[in-house]
Amino acid sequence: MEKSKSPSLPFWQSTFFIKLMHWEYWPSFVVYAPAAFFYLYFAIRSRRLFYFTPVNPVIETGGVFGESKINILNRIPSAFLPKTVFIAKEHQTPAYIINAGKNAGIAFPFIAKPDVGERGFLVEIIKNEAALVDYLKNINAPFIIQELITSPIELSVLHYRMPDATKGKITSICIKRTLFVVGDGQATVAELMQKKPRAKLQFARFQENYPTILKQIPAKGEAIELEPVANHSRGTTFLNGNHLHSEKLERVFDKIAFQMDGIYYGRFDLKCESIELLEAGKGIRILEFNGVAGEPAHIYDPEFPVWKAYRDIYRHFKIIYKIGRVQQQKGIAAMNWKEMRTSYRRYNEYLEAAKV
Repeated sequence: MEKSKSPSLPFWQSTFFIKLMHWEYWPSFVVYAPAAFFYLYFAIRSRRLFYFTPVNPVIETGGVFGESKINILNRIPSAFLPKTVFIAKEHQTPAYIINAGKNAGIAFPFIAKPDVGERGFLVEIIKNEAALVDYLKNINAPFIIQELITSPIELSVLHYRMPDATKGKITSICIKRTLFVVGDGQATVAELMQKKPRAKLQFARFQENYPTILKQIPAKGEAIELEPVANHSRGTTFLNGNHLHSEKLERVFDKIAFQMDGIYYGRFDLKCESIELLEAGKGIRILEFNGVAGEPAHIYDPEFPVWKAYRDIYRHFKIIYKIGRVQQQKGIAAMNWKEMRTSYRRYNEYLEAAKV
């Protein structure tokens, strides 16, 4: 099938210029280069290179990399979780997965995602058996399936608690808006994507993976969701939601977090029906939990200046340092170089195995 062609545009409308002028699109190694100094500062203060690992001692590396999603989900109160099934490598046949899902109350469409990995790696919505067969061709490692949660609001909430404290604190709330275009009754999806910088950055991926949708002509005013997986690397807009912070919300996440033994810091990625119900602790479904590497995602708001982002990153490094220090005083040792190297090797082995 012939790919949709991108029209020739001035330099200032090119994907390179869009990324250059919006720091949220800069490569991670560029964004986090200054943060390396924050890390070294607190490593020197703690006299431990991996001072962050005691923060969440029951999670691999404290949640920097290599952590098992199912291990973490099993530590979250089940009332707040979507229906989830772990699929071991030896059980990866369509018949087994469909039956296991049925027994757990999971039907098509559902979410499939690797047990280890981040940034949307191999996360897909499986709409039918044919899609499941295709997914199994692209993964060769343990993964999980989850019921598809269609609640209208998706948030990332970063929460921490000090060991022995009776109350925790929310330090970041991010509202996620998935990638979409709005039709004018004349332009194709491809043309609409070219007019929207955020969508334009995803255009090559859609040419490769979803060429059919590019030819559609949405009706005037019709919103077309292009990417239902709410990941920044897939075009989702991250908005600063810190104005939603309230004592009610803090009590809800205290209730959840204080039941998660051995976990003191991390970001909840969740869906809910409304903010009012969220504050009441109702209608919440936690899709994932990210440990120490869980960023204060509100900083990626397009209107959030980079200097404020580094300010907030520093604040969170400091929180991690303080929790780690208390944990070490309690006798929970930080990982040493050999242990970290072993974890990194296992992590890479999983990623290599997962990619067919």
